[in-house]
Order: sequence, then C-alpha cells, then structure tokens
Amino acid sequence: RFLKVEKGAVSIDPARVKAEARFDGKYVLRTNTELPAAEVAVQYKRLLLVEQFFRAAKSLIDTRPIFHQWDATIQGHVFCSFLALVLLDELKRRLAQRGVEAEWADLRRDLLALAEVEVRDGDHWYLLRTALQGTAGKVCQAAGVSLPPPLRPRENVVPTENRTFTTN
Repeated sequence: RFLKVEKGAVSIDPARVKAEARFDGKYVLRTNTELPAAEVAVQYKRLLLVEQFFRAAKSLIDTRPIFHQWDATIQGHVFCSFLALVLLDELKRRLAQRGVEAEWADLRRDLLALAEVEVRDGDHWYLLRTALQGTAGKVCQAAGVSLPPPLRPRENVVPTENRTFTTN
C-alpha cells in the first residue's frame, strides 16, 4: 500500500505515507452503550491496561496455563489477580497525581532491580541496598514507602554454615 513499483524497482511512496499519517495514533471504537465517546475511550484504554497487566502477571509467575484442582484455589487465583490489578491502578493514580507517567514494564523493571543483601566485614554485618533506578524512587514515594539507607548495620544476624559471602 505504501510501495510503488516503477520499471522493476520498488520504492516507498512518500505522498501516500504522508496522507496516511493523519491516522497515526487514532483508533475507531464501536459500542452498543449510551456512554459518551470520551468515557468509551477511557474504558477501552483501561481494558488494554488490564490485558497488559494480566500478560505481565502471568509471565512474572511463569504460569501459562494455570491448572487448579479445587474451586478455592481458582477463587484465590482470581482474587489475587484482581487485587494486584486494583493495587496497580491505585499506584498509577498516585503517580499521576505527582505528574509521573510510566509504563508498567518500566515500573516493574525498576522495582525488580531493587534488592538488599547481607554482607560481612570481619565480625560486623551490614545490609547493602541497591541504588534506585529509573522510576523506583518515585514509585516508593507515591506508595508511601520509605526506603532504608543504602548501607546500614545489620542487627542480630547469626552466621550459619549455609551462607556464602564473597568480597572483591
């Protein structure tokens, strides 16, 4: 549709590309409801968010497909999925109030990079937190979560034979 063939050569037709560019970022929705057009568009975008979230949630816990043997586990799975969706929606609302716009994939990536490990220096134990990346700091602020300092003493850590620590 955007190509033109002349004398055996294929090239892009810039006039056709320019004519079609007016439709970029636009979509057509058809509904049988009496909702105003703006509300239909908002609900459609929320549906896309739900679908995106469920795909991310399933890949996060590697359960494709999910098989349950009991009604209670099915109900529990649906409840947890819905609760996660509600919490994500609330987080996005709080971020929007602060003027932060971010995709779920970016939020997830930045939060997954946040970790804390136990390290030992002689007889002293410490907790070492990774540096905040991308949106992680803003997400924690929006959620009302205060993070510990990057390095702090660890109280009451008893070394065991199963722990392995390396130093550089």
